[in-house]
Amino acid sequence: MNIALLGYGKMGKLIGELAEGRGHHIVARINLENQELRNSLDPKTIDVAIEFSQPEAALDNIRWAITNGIPVLSGTTGWLARISEIEDLTHLHQGTFFYASNFSIGVNIFFKVNELLAKLMNETNGYQVALEEIHHTEKKDAPSGTAITLAEGILKHYAQLKAWQSMGETPNNPSSLPITSKRIDSTPGTHRIRYTSGIDDLEITHTAHSRQGFALGAIQVAEWILGKKGVLSIDDYLSF
Repeated sequence: MNIALLGYGKMGKLIGELAEGRGHHIVARINLENQELRNSLDPKTIDVAIEFSQPEAALDNIRWAITNGIPVLSGTTGWLARISEIEDLTHLHQGTFFYASNFSIGVNIFFKVNELLAKLMNETNGYQVALEEIHHTEKKDAPSGTAITLAEGILKHYAQLKAWQSMGETPNNPSSLPITSKRIDSTPGTHRIRYTSGIDDLEITHTAHSRQGFALGAIQVAEWILGKKGVLSIDDYLSF
C-alpha cells in the first residue's frame, strides 16, 4: 500500500518503520511543522491515511483525507467531542473512516473483559468501582482515550453509575465513576479497574510494555480497511 502518515511523532515513526518492514510505501510524513505539504499531495497516489497526530490537528487531518477520497484511520484522542462531524462527513462523501482509542489487540480484549466484569458486578452489592490510568509525561490528554472507552464500557452495564468524572474535579459525585490520571516519566501505559468492598477487592489491569502493539494493530487495520466504506470500528475489524 501507499500510506500517508498524518502525524509523525513517536507513534507515527514506529508505524512507518513497521509498515515499510511489511512491504508498504510511505508516501508522506506530515506533522505540524510541514502541514502545508499535505495539500500538494496527489490523493490518487494514496491508498490509506493513518492519523496519529495531536488533538488540535486531528479534525483537520481527517477532514482532509475524507474530502479527498482517502480511507483514513485515526488513533488520536482528545478531540472526540466533534467526532459526529467526521461521521457525517464520511456519509456525505461515501468515504471510509475508522476510529479506535487503542489499536492493540490485547487492549481490545481487555475492553471486553471489562464489560463482562461490569455486568457481573452489577448483580452484586457493596462494591465501589474506580478506574486509574498511568501514562508517560508526554501524553497530553487526560483521561486517556483508552480510559474513557473503559469508563463507557462500565457505565453501559453498571446501573448505579450515570457518568464518569476525573478525580480532582469538584464536587465529587457519588453516582459518577472516578478516573484517576497519572503522568509519570518513562512509564508504560497502564489501565486498572478496581472494585472495592469491606470484604475484598477485585481488580483487572492492562499494562502496555511498548508502543509496538498499537502500531502493528494500526497497520493491520489499514491493510483490512481497503475496499470498505462507512464509519468503522475495532468491533468490525475483530468481529466482536
